[in-house]
Parts: sequence; structure tokens; C-alpha cells
Amino acid sequence: MSEAKIDFLYLNEQDMVKAGVMEMGDCVEVMEDMFRVLSDGDYMMAGHNGNSHGAMVTFPEDPPFPNMPKDGPDRRFMAMPAYLGGKFNIAGMKWYGSNIENKERGLPRSILTAMLNDVVTGAPIAFMSANLLSAYRTGAVPGVGARYLAPKNSKVVGVIGPGVMNKTSLSSFMYTCPTIEELKVKGRSKSGVDGFLKFVEESFPTIKKVTVVDTMEEACKDADIVTMGTTSTMGMEYYPFIEEKWLKPGALLSCPACVRVDDDFLAKRARKVLENYGLYECWAEDYPYPSFASVGIIGVRYFDLMHDGLITRDDIIDLGDIIAGKKPAREFEDQIVVNSIGGMPVEDLAWGLHVYNNAKAKGIGTPLNLWETPLMA
Repeated sequence: MSEAKIDFLYLNEQDMVKAGVMEMGDCVEVMEDMFRVLSDGDYMMAGHNGNSHGAMVTFPEDPPFPNMPKDGPDRRFMAMPAYLGGKFNIAGMKWYGSNIENKERGLPRSILTAMLNDVVTGAPIAFMSANLLSAYRTGAVPGVGARYLAPKNSKVVGVIGPGVMNKTSLSSFMYTCPTIEELKVKGRSKSGVDGFLKFVEESFPTIKKVTVVDTMEEACKDADIVTMGTTSTMGMEYYPFIEEKWLKPGALLSCPACVRVDDDFLAKRARKVLENYGLYECWAEDYPYPSFASVGIIGVRYFDLMHDGLITRDDIIDLGDIIAGKKPAREFEDQIVVNSIGGMPVEDLAWGLHVYNNAKAKGIGTPLNLWETPLMA
């Protein structure tokens, strides 16, 4: 057999499900392991500083060619390449196209695939459907944060935006904070709220009380964890706003979606945590100040505050450093923690590798051949 032969494994969405992509507990543990590697610095992503979220293709408002797409909400293509070392030792990329009009076609807003590659040769190892992979790793990261940042024995969660992002976030909270027993849910549409309530009823019988509320203030009141799942395609002034007085002392504000808080509170009193300082540093370099106006992830606001001289680098804490024991989760018990979650391709690689290994062990997926012998070697 030729040593130059390359085979790889194709995993469609059903294959991914069979291989465990929706096992949230496993995903949380994999994400925590990934953060430990991140804290050691054994990783690379795109961009000159090795920390870029990815490379994005966007389109003009008035395309000069008839077939060129027109700019619109979530209208883009994006490549998210990375290398993750440590126990993972894998390279690869998540790739997607996105168009909010997909919903009219019965399709997800974004259609994602992922490729895993051998670190030494660059050869493909697996090509996989990645919508579920991405959704579950996105939801698992807030759960890792809650394990370290939420009050002990947290019982009440305020859910603002009951969509897919908060379904997976809640799933991870229920795994890392099993004392949760009450939800307060604030949504924009009855159908969205009803779908979330059905999901909770079917998935989490230990939750004793679910209340649908009319305002974000009500969702925040007495909540140990407040989780944001809202989106905004408009300006910064339209990002949902959370007042400090609404938040319980010691609460965790988990932010995998856009949110605003008062700058004085954020600068002087909140514990400011994020996934990876370098990721946000790259965003701040790529988008002119105020960067938060272009990238609605609250960790980007930390960098605007640093630009204004209101905070220093030492005020921004990497979650991986907390997990590794290098930094404390909070400075005092009643400190409110704001955890910013922006998403990184190293997360996709970590979870993708785990699912691939499951698939390989169970004989799941379709083997494909790239070549027996390359014609141009």
C-alpha cells in the first residue's frame, strides 16, 4: 500500500449525532480541557497575532456585477482556521456562508462545515457537518464559565432571548450547576418563548418553576445567572441594555450575544472575564475605535474602556487563567462577573476532534479517498 495514499472520513449531520455531537456534558469537559491548553499558549489562529476569529468576505451595498451578492443582515462567508496543541494536536478550519434570508428557504441562517487536518502533513482527516458542532461548543463555553464564575449552588437563571444559543447555554448550565431549579424567560415572540418552554419541559424535569416575564429587569431580578441570547443588526445604541441595579450581588452575566451595561459599572465594579485576550485584541485592531460599535460582544467594550484609560490590561481576565488557577474568579464574593464569549475556531477543532474520534471508534461515517498516489508530488 502506498504511503502517499490519503483517505479521510466524511460525517453528515446524522453521523455527527450518532457520534455524540449533542452530548453537552462531554462538550463542556472538552471545552474546559481546551481552555487549559489555551492558557498554556499552545495554539495558533489566523491573523498577524495568531488570534483572529477568522477571515470574512462581505459584500457591497450596490454590487457592480449582476451575480454578486448584495450586503444584508448576516450576509457573508467566513473561514476560521486554527491549530490546537496539547492533548489535541490538531489543525483545521470551520467554514460557512450566512444569509438571514435562508430562513425563508427552510434553512439555517448559517450553513457550516469543518475540516480536520493532520498537523504534520496537512492531509485531511475528516470533513464534517458543523451546524450542531458549532451550536454545542458555543453553548458549552458559557457552562464552563458558570462552573467557575457563577455563585455556589446557583438556583435561578434569567434567560434573555430564548433561541438556540440560550437552549444550548442552559443545557451546559444544567450540567455544571445542577442546583438550578428556576428560570425567568424574556423573549420577543410568543412562538420563540413557547418553543423554549417546550424544550425545557422535555429536557430538564428538575426545573421546578418557569416564569415568562415582560421585561429584562424582571428576568434579571434575583437571578444567580443571567444569560444573553439576543442579536442586533443595528447600531450600538440598539444593543439590549442591562442596568447594574437589576443584577443580584455576586451574579454572573453570561454574554455569548450582544449586550450593553453602564460603562462606570463595567470599568469600576464588574469582574471582566473573556475567553482569550488575544482574540479581542485582534478585533480591536481590525475595527476602529469604538470597536464595540462594529463587534457587539461586550469583551470588545473592555478594549474601548482601556483605550479611554478607564481600565488597564490587568483588569481583563482570561477564563483559561481562572481555570488553570492563575487568577481568582472574583475579587470578593458579591462582585458581579461579566463573562464575554465571542467564539474561536480552536473550540470547533477540540469538539470536532472528539466527535471524530467517537465516530472512528464506532465505525460511523463514510470513508472517502483523496488519492491513491498524487499525480503531482
